[in-house]
Amino acid sequence: MHLIPEIVQQRSGLEALRRDLHAHPELCFNEFRTADRVADKLAEWGIPVHRGLGTTGVVGIVKNGTSGRAIGLRADMDALPMQEANTFAHASSQPGKMHACGHDGHTAMLLAAAQYLATHRHFDGTVYLIFQPAEEGGGGAREMIKDGLFDKFPLEAVFGMHNWPGLPFGQFAASAGPVMASSNEFRITVHGKGGHAAMPHNALDPVPVACQLVQSFQTIISRNLKPIDAGVISVTMIHAGEATNVIPNRCELQGTVRTFSFDVLDQIEQRMRVMTEHICAASGLRADFEFKRNYPPTINSAAEAEFARQVMAAIVGADNVQVQEPTMGAEDFSFMLQAKPGCYAFIANGDGDHRDFGHGGGPCTLHNPSYDFNDDLLPIGATYWVRLAEAWLKPL
Repeated sequence: MHLIPEIVQQRSGLEALRRDLHAHPELCFNEFRTADRVADKLAEWGIPVHRGLGTTGVVGIVKNGTSGRAIGLRADMDALPMQEANTFAHASSQPGKMHACGHDGHTAMLLAAAQYLATHRHFDGTVYLIFQPAEEGGGGAREMIKDGLFDKFPLEAVFGMHNWPGLPFGQFAASAGPVMASSNEFRITVHGKGGHAAMPHNALDPVPVACQLVQSFQTIISRNLKPIDAGVISVTMIHAGEATNVIPNRCELQGTVRTFSFDVLDQIEQRMRVMTEHICAASGLRADFEFKRNYPPTINSAAEAEFARQVMAAIVGADNVQVQEPTMGAEDFSFMLQAKPGCYAFIANGDGDHRDFGHGGGPCTLHNPSYDFNDDLLPIGATYWVRLAEAWLKPL
């Protein structure tokens, strides 16, 4: 690997910073301590800081030379509302809160890059260091944009990165096109008429109708979408009834829909709505249909994805830059890529062998109570951010 020596030499300090963040997780829009730590570090290195976008967002500004060109580098800061199973020294000190997705590592990598960029400034232009709140369901990227992120800090392209468990250590993955899916939720309430379970002919039972909807929705994927189009409909909650001898008045279905394109999403929503209306009507029932679009698909622009791949190859070798296999997981960096060209890449987190004694018994996968970020990534990710900014803002 071709890592920046000064960053490698600071690895122990970066690890301590990352583990401090891990031990003090904060949930979406409440990243007050984390934002303070980020802002204090940036100020310590002489980097101007702007705070308050998206409630707790922090933007650092590193300028050099006379060029008007600018690039944005983004890290997310929030944790998840889950209990950590690990018992090592840097495990969460906050019950019910955990950095189970590695945002502590993302923040530390970008801070390491910030320090190097501020110290050396081998570029001509501006690097905007975007520390974003509320990726885990809060849409912090959207909120920062609403608060004027790209108006206050005009930039040509924006780049993000996420650690990826299971990808062998020392590798990256980046590709053009859709790399993460849209995230959408639905709630369907089937209204019937309750009655005695021994006399179903006197009632309008919503439960078998709801079950019919669950089965019918899967035909949208198998019989309405083109075979080459990807989509997932998952009914994950069914709620009805309070007693075994009572037919309930209503049955509620909830779940999620994932797609890589808006056209497919439009088609799925429309078919679900029509099916719900007509299947219920066929049994003399009615339904309320709610469909909420949360995060759009994350779609990398071609030129920026290839640019990122070239930077990665110079660090870890071309053989260690993989094709980015699309995942049905979602990411609110998608909002930034709707507004600006850019690339959202994966950096390998390995298979979990890096975890200290005292880790939980589960796998080192994202959103798992036994997860921990691989600190060996810190100099690799920081080097990538630095080389990406330097290459993008290369003096003419």
